[in-house]
Amino acid sequence: MTGHTGEQKRRPARTVAGFSIALLPVAVAVGVYVFGRVHTPDYTRGLFGQHGVGVIDLKARLGSALMALAVVQLLLGLWMYRRLPGAGAAPHRVQPTHRLIGLLAFLLSLPIAYQCITAYGVEFTSSRVAVHSIAGCVLYGVFVAKVLVVRSRRLPGWALPAAGGALVIAIALLWYTAALWFFVGSAPGF
Repeated sequence: MTGHTGEQKRRPARTVAGFSIALLPVAVAVGVYVFGRVHTPDYTRGLFGQHGVGVIDLKARLGSALMALAVVQLLLGLWMYRRLPGAGAAPHRVQPTHRLIGLLAFLLSLPIAYQCITAYGVEFTSSRVAVHSIAGCVLYGVFVAKVLVVRSRRLPGWALPAAGGALVIAIALLWYTAALWFFVGSAPGF
């Protein structure tokens, strides 16, 4: 008589969890990309009452605030996992602060992303615009990946820092290709 052990019964659950952690973020990024490509851009769309150069200036300032929050998130994450040189063990309040700042960063990103995707969509008119468009699509896929990784206890230890690092890199690319580019007239390399 053959029977299933507890380990064999758990394998399908791990497989489903593994696929969702891998596929859901990709589906989100692809979904944003497809919407940005098929949506008809409305170049006159404003943001919080701003239009034209005013909306670009506002997005650059909001994007800079988002970049600052991402840096704080990175530092808090390093501190929580004792990877911040000279900082010692993080107090217990660091973890909820990390979560709160992450939520604020996500909420801050939404109006910027909504205006970008509806006003411009996903474009490839220059290398800067292409990098910005792709990084914008990837941002929300990586965000979903990080949330799934945080919730999973079955992934290797490197998965969370990889997801968090990818999120910071996506935000940095967006900031570099938009906010910095706007503030200095054109960022080096583009």
